[in-house]
Amino acid sequence: MPDQTPHPTGAPQPPPHHPFADLPLPPPAQPARRLRVVVADDNPVVRAGLTALLSGRPDIEVVAEAADGRQAYEAAHQHRPDVVLLDVRMPGVDGISALPYLVQIAPVVMLTYSRESEVVQEALRRGAGGYLVHGEFTADQLVDAVRDIKEGRAHFTPTAAGALLAQLRRDRAPAPPLPEGLGQSPSATAYGISTSGQSYMQTQSAGPPAHLRLPGGAAPPASSENLSQVQPHVGQSSSEWTSGRPAAPDRARFQLSTREAEIMDLIASGMNNQQIAATCFISEKTVKNHINRIFAKLHSTSRSEAAAKWIGTAPDAHRGRG
Repeated sequence: MPDQTPHPTGAPQPPPHHPFADLPLPPPAQPARRLRVVVADDNPVVRAGLTALLSGRPDIEVVAEAADGRQAYEAAHQHRPDVVLLDVRMPGVDGISALPYLVQIAPVVMLTYSRESEVVQEALRRGAGGYLVHGEFTADQLVDAVRDIKEGRAHFTPTAAGALLAQLRRDRAPAPPLPEGLGQSPSATAYGISTSGQSYMQTQSAGPPAHLRLPGGAAPPASSENLSQVQPHVGQSSSEWTSGRPAAPDRARFQLSTREAEIMDLIASGMNNQQIAATCFISEKTVKNHINRIFAKLHSTSRSEAAAKWIGTAPDAHRGRG
């Protein structure tokens, strides 16, 4: 006969049997691997700013910095990053020369002040996955671009996109005929819409001369002439080596410092103070101080007046002050 003695009030009761107690537990979730980046730029201030910006994101890690193309190749070979940020104009091996080697290791996005369309097109031809011109993007847009380049999604700032579009319009190569009836609707033919294709890819030439080869010696999949062989001199402005363009205004007469000239370029591109601060990695107060000095040197009272003088559209842009 079972015991009928009641349990004392408040006595602990045995826990009920868990129906899944015998099943194995899943392994603990592993923390997501951070996106690894190599930053290559000959300007130590730019490198430090980019490293601070990117490293401040929980999913991004800057694994190495480089001051020229050779260092960028060595860092990429050692660290095997997910993305390389690469400047164009650097001493020694420039970014354009190193690019065909780097894209064999990791996706590369050009991050540079070089906005000449010929340079943009050559970078894309050699395998760049994106082209960002300083002054045309915010800090958040840069971070998004780095993440997207890893996934194979290209990013271009307006200047680079315009250069690509111009190339597409120039190189109107014949294309195979479209399937019957496609592109031949009355509305299309009435407005003269052509069915010819467009291509910006050009036939790649043979490997680089010996003096430009990086460690390893293997020829890259694309041409790797020095940028100085693509254009007469890497340090020259586009107006100096592109026929048919007007000469640049004499900006030396304004006597702006390097930082002031950089900020004036950003003003001329239409950026506001907040965007300039994010691009240059300085405070908005510092930006305002620079702008006050710029206006004094350019004898201007507004951004539009200063920009007109800087880019050469003001009446006296090409003349010294009397």
